[in-house]
Amino acid sequence: MDKDLLLKSLTELDFMAVDIGLYLDTHPTDKDAIAEYNKVVKAADTVRMKYEKLVGPMCSFRSANKCDDVWLYATNPWPWCPDANYTITEEECC
Repeated sequence: MDKDLLLKSLTELDFMAVDIGLYLDTHPTDKDAIAEYNKVVKAADTVRMKYEKLVGPMCSFRSANKCDDVWLYATNPWPWCPDANYTITEEECC
């Protein structure tokens, strides 16, 4: 997977985790939803690790710095920079 596909997949999985988490706020004993939430979070963590191995850390507080000489998080594109985001084509919007 390339950087954009990984980022898009992670965005989708994180959105799913938030959505299921909101459902679980009102249905805290739904075992199927809990299992699905755990499955989605595990998948998101796997994609996040692949992305960070390819691109670098996404958050300053979730990832170990893999270099002793420079704070890698500060060297990556910031969220408001075009390089930090994927592009949605017109075909995907329809």
